[in-house]
Amino acid sequence: MTLGEKKTMELVAFISCETGTDLIVSFAVCALEDSSNVESLTLMRTPKYEGLLYEWERGATVSFEREEREEDETVLLSEVKYAAEEKIVTVTSTRGVYVLDVRKVDPEELKKMCQVLRKMNYDSSIKLECI
Repeated sequence: MTLGEKKTMELVAFISCETGTDLIVSFAVCALEDSSNVESLTLMRTPKYEGLLYEWERGATVSFEREEREEDETVLLSEVKYAAEEKIVTVTSTRGVYVLDVRKVDPEELKKMCQVLRKMNYDSSIKLECI
């Protein structure tokens, strides 16, 4: 998938967030073949250890259970847009774009998502829109 490729909307069952050593926002995306199963689309950043990485490896990473990637491939988060009225979150990475339907997600989880994404963006390396 390329950045210009149109992506289908993915239904999100819930969002989990963590703010320990790792800053994590994980979207439980309903599986294509069985909507009762979920696959995680995870945004993660570990500020504590970023100093040990090469500059081009620093930032929030994106991984999706559904997608295979090379062992040494680093997929970085570049942008997150939240259209609150439409209940759509668009995640853009160096690998592609994910359009997420968050209508089923609890409003408190969406609020926490925004808080964690702002923490992840302490160095303004991610473009955040309506977060």
